[in-house]
Amino acid sequence: MKKIFQRPESLQNVVTHYCAGCGHGIIHRLVAEVIDELKVREKVIGIAPVGCAVLAYDYWNFDVTEAAHGRCPAVATGMKRVHPENIIFTYQGDGDLAAIGTAEIVHAANRSENITVIFVNNGVYGMTGGQMAPTTLIGQKTSTSALGRDVVRDGYPLKISEMLSVLDGVKYIERRAVYSPTEVIKAKKAIRKAFENQINGVGFSMVEILAMCPTYTKRSLKASIDWIKEYASKYFPLGVIKG
Repeated sequence: MKKIFQRPESLQNVVTHYCAGCGHGIIHRLVAEVIDELKVREKVIGIAPVGCAVLAYDYWNFDVTEAAHGRCPAVATGMKRVHPENIIFTYQGDGDLAAIGTAEIVHAANRSENITVIFVNNGVYGMTGGQMAPTTLIGQKTSTSALGRDVVRDGYPLKISEMLSVLDGVKYIERRAVYSPTEVIKAKKAIRKAFENQINGVGFSMVEILAMCPTYTKRSLKASIDWIKEYASKYFPLGVIKG
């Protein structure tokens, strides 16, 4: 019998700690598949942040280090400059990249550091209790915006990908989602391109991925998927933003 499915070599055979319906597990697998297909596993170093993905090193079968909250791009910059032969990527949530680490990502992108950034946008601070994040949508309820995000009080959600796209140092940015098989395939293609850009010395590349967080958006998985399809992807349109 022909074997048509197997676990990627770059993905550990362990039980997940992520909540049911969370998008991180899907994205972890996509990263692992791309690394295997590009045959760079022995050269890859991932950088995990503080946040839901703080234990990413438990799932990937390659070198992974930790960074202080928001500082993944700074750590990646140092690693890539010291070891340019390695493939360096950061894996960051919206609270990590778009709030605590805003300065880090802006300046790494502006310098066109030849790194790959995987930016997971689920619209809330997941690990710390579901607080409002920079990407929380208008009217969205969180543990710190019980009546919904208010523009007058809280400002508008940050469109980080669009903001970074105006920088000359940014070479490629694409926004995808993981709410359906079709979108998962598109997300994988975007991740592969971002890694290929680094291998080819193109410069700074980032893939933003809209992901489900049923636990802290207090929705069922189906409702979380519908939220992304019908609301989040309207404010954060999917597709190539630059590159």
